[in-house]
Amino acid sequence: MHHSAVDDSVIARMRAIRRDLHRHPELAFEEERTAARIMAELDALGIPYDYRGVGSGVIGRLGAGHGPSIALRADMDALPGQESTQLPFASEEPGRMHACGHDAHVAMVLGAAQLLAADPPAVGVRLIFQPAEEKGGGARTVIAAGALEGVSAIFGAHVTHHYRVGQIMVADGVITAQSDRFRIDVRGRGGHGARPHEATDAVVITGFLITALQTLVSREIDPVHPSVVTIGRVEAGSAPNVIAETAVLEGSIRSTLPAVREQLLAGVQRMARALGDLHNADLQVTIQPGYPPVVNTAAEARLAERAARQVVGDAGLMALDHPSMGSEDFAYYLERIPGCYVRFGARPEGSPYVPLHSPAFDIDEGVLPVGAAFFEAVVREAERSPAAATAQA
Repeated sequence: MHHSAVDDSVIARMRAIRRDLHRHPELAFEEERTAARIMAELDALGIPYDYRGVGSGVIGRLGAGHGPSIALRADMDALPGQESTQLPFASEEPGRMHACGHDAHVAMVLGAAQLLAADPPAVGVRLIFQPAEEKGGGARTVIAAGALEGVSAIFGAHVTHHYRVGQIMVADGVITAQSDRFRIDVRGRGGHGARPHEATDAVVITGFLITALQTLVSREIDPVHPSVVTIGRVEAGSAPNVIAETAVLEGSIRSTLPAVREQLLAGVQRMARALGDLHNADLQVTIQPGYPPVVNTAAEARLAERAARQVVGDAGLMALDHPSMGSEDFAYYLERIPGCYVRFGARPEGSPYVPLHSPAFDIDEGVLPVGAAFFEAVVREAERSPAAATAQA
């Protein structure tokens, strides 16, 4: 099967769905209209589903009712941000946009559902349309609602400009990083800009801290283990002639190994303590654990590779040079059951590389049939090799 086998009516339907969702983006746990559109499409296909209201997932079921199922997952939520694409179907919601391509993911899984409904497979298929991937770990909501019960393996994907249409990246092992956030509250002693000896300057301490934290990765972590410490937000001071009493730093830590993560978290706390002692100030560190790393399982990665090869051929199959330092709540599914997370090339022809989450992010809609064909091929492969599909059930 090649993605050209996805007929024009399926492609037109996916494009209409994607553009409709693009025009009406909804933030994490607010995907009311999005869920309604998905349910309308499933109704039209005669596919039953469960839905527990706004903030929950839409879980469709098709294929054989007995034996383990294969899950296909799409995320539904958009991001805060003002779209700058000038597309005719650009976001009509001020301050919200589909800057991460989740509109395309929904369209692809619905496209695959249409292909599968036309020729129902012998294995069960669970269609998971998940809220809140970007913020809040909506995967956990879906898991808590029982969406993985009776599922032997799960497959998900993400569009990216790292590859062109007709390229699919499949790999086993670590695909995305662990992400954690931290906040450091600095409390010194405020005072007049003319009398620094009477104060403890939170701004000066903050400056030291920003520089010191960068040495955690550059001087304490083995360079073969990718890791990043970013200070993304700093707030301090009220006037040019007042020595600030307090400051706040917020940042993120990305890591791919548990031992490195522990080292970085401990390092942030150690440096904050040391600077507090050095400058006679009080520094409090708060860590907010983020998503775990996405770790694909070997058998499911091989199945995904066979499916990808059918859709894009050997030339379109891409390997992963190194894990992405981004994070993804698909990780929560993979903590429970085996599965594989892949990437679909979606950079428009002649377009410069645009990162995910950029106000200018858009996709080449030629990726839609590639995605639908891949998800269908995954199910057909699982049907052909039930041993692989049921090994972990």
